[in-house]
Amino acid sequence: EYKQCAKAASSANRMLGMIKRNFVFTDKEVVLPLFKTLVRPHLDYCIQAWRPHLVKDIERLERVQRRATKMVDGLSGMKYEDRLKELNLTKFETRMLRADLIEVFKIFNGLDGLDWERFFVLRGGNTRGHSLKLYKERFSIDVGKYLFANRICEVWNELSEEVVSATSLNSFKTRLDEHLRTKGGL
Repeated sequence: EYKQCAKAASSANRMLGMIKRNFVFTDKEVVLPLFKTLVRPHLDYCIQAWRPHLVKDIERLERVQRRATKMVDGLSGMKYEDRLKELNLTKFETRMLRADLIEVFKIFNGLDGLDWERFFVLRGGNTRGHSLKLYKERFSIDVGKYLFANRICEVWNELSEEVVSATSLNSFKTRLDEHLRTKGGL
């Protein structure tokens, strides 16, 4: 993961450098679309497959976004969280979590063409909350702890029935964003 994080951060930082060298006007309307289309794809590419779990790796990727938000005219002196609010962005870690939850929804609803039973085990019995609660396996090594199907269990199980039972991907995203907003994630 370390090499993947370093590679992603390096290529994203190169794109930020190119933007800084080639654009004179760095107001919100210029930098934000450039960041979203040229830089963020380097950070987000296949993130569900190689998602970092070490704080140093997550921070390395978050630093790219910190740097990008400082490039916007008038925001460099603000705290990072305030810059994010001003630009309507979320922390990188929240974006990874959101992407994971969307992937679980897609798998459960057959939108990815994958058999959900190959990834997840449903908790049996009478459970509180929604009907798609996942069983989290216990592992003693990091490889198992941070597998996609295991790392997402607790967060998925915290979702409400209303969120999980969405009838379309767009309605799921809308309900998920509202859920994350109320929990302080967005």
